[in-house]
Amino acid sequence: MKWTSDTRGKVGGGVLVALLGAGIPALMGAALHTDVGEPYQETRLYFGTERPGGRGPIEEREFMRFLDAEITPAFPEGLTLHDGYGQWRGKDGKTVRETSYEVVLLYPEKEADERSTRIERIRQAYEDRYQQDSVGRSDDKVSAGF
Repeated sequence: MKWTSDTRGKVGGGVLVALLGAGIPALMGAALHTDVGEPYQETRLYFGTERPGGRGPIEEREFMRFLDAEITPAFPEGLTLHDGYGQWRGKDGKTVRETSYEVVLLYPEKEADERSTRIERIRQAYEDRYQQDSVGRSDDKVSAGF
């Protein structure tokens, strides 16, 4: 076989793909496995505060009442609350900006199904009470120790 620059590029690319393919799963496994803590699920909820129809935003005291009445009873072992600021482009092409809140929940991975039911009730309650289109949610597997 004659080694042209094209052949070297193809072979080199193939070797690179093979090495990356073999190494990435090992790296991912190492990154996901730690000796600290237990397997937990981390859920982040994103609550917007703008109301439809030009009504004033959901005030901090209103959100804190919702937190105390709906979220804390469902997660009495604790949570973390972050103030935030969100924005997106609406269907009309205008940028919409709003104050937001991020709630971080940690719970044992083995309880994920039951906890997910609680979380969905919280999301629905907020959407219904404050006429919100949605409450954002993200989930990650983590290792946590307390």
